[in-house]
Amino acid sequence: MNHEVTIGRTGLTAFKLGFGAGVVGNSMMYPKVDDALSRQLIQSALEKGINFIDTAFLYGMGHSEELIGEAIRAHGGRERLVISTKASANPQFSQTGLEVDNSPAALRKSVDDSLMRLQTDYIDIFFLHFPDSRTPLSEAADTLAELKKSGKIKAIGASNLSFEQLQEFNANQHLDVLQAEYSLLVRQAEADVIPYCLEHEISLIPFFPLASGLLAGKYKKDDVFHDVSRMNNPLFQKEAYVANLERVDRFKAFAQAKGAEPAQIALAWLLTRPAVHLIIPGATKPDQMDSNLQTLNVQLSEEELKQLDVIFN
Repeated sequence: MNHEVTIGRTGLTAFKLGFGAGVVGNSMMYPKVDDALSRQLIQSALEKGINFIDTAFLYGMGHSEELIGEAIRAHGGRERLVISTKASANPQFSQTGLEVDNSPAALRKSVDDSLMRLQTDYIDIFFLHFPDSRTPLSEAADTLAELKKSGKIKAIGASNLSFEQLQEFNANQHLDVLQAEYSLLVRQAEADVIPYCLEHEISLIPFFPLASGLLAGKYKKDDVFHDVSRMNNPLFQKEAYVANLERVDRFKAFAQAKGAEPAQIALAWLLTRPAVHLIIPGATKPDQMDSNLQTLNVQLSEEELKQLDVIFN
């Protein structure tokens, strides 16, 4: 079976299961993943035929890009790879959250800096990682369109946008690829984002495809989380967390009957969704990548999709 797909209207062709490299070079968030393991993960992905690698400046403040640049230079075959990265120029972490700079000058510098770190002369998909509080989103999109015209980037992406911000960013129809939260447990995108993407030929790449690990089925009611990402996540708050674990218990029984891991079912489900052309699960160990790849052997029937809708109603 051919597992290559064309990503929306970009003309880019990639293996439909990519590598979300959020752990690579990102020791601040993943202290157990050192540079040696980061290099091993990238190399493992490339050796397994995974040719889509997604990173960002914020992953180690450029260090993820540096490690990926080293790896793809050593591996060769750049023309067969699809590399995406995201701008977060001049990030400032304040009490109100993350502040970035999406001014035209900052975005141009972000692209040039990413090209240098990635050791390449073009970036396949360049994402606006977060909106800022000053730059109109349509202006940021226009700047990326200029960079696309220059050949420095091949496709324009955006991430972490509300539906209203999505519409503003795409005011001049520049957006090619959107990254948004979407999983069996977080399905708000189905109400407005996915119909909009279908209407405007925008490819959707889900992030948090396993709902921050919930859909892997390994958490228990008495687990205590100390990381900010879960402590502030509505899915992990008291009654919601208990209710989600009950859903996941039913989901685990479904997966067992199907002869697959819960995470594989969750990822396979995403590949059945309209506007979703590929997925980019992460991995902290090479064998997790092998497990992710088994997703491509999971076929879900219409009846099984209905059963999943009942579990995650």
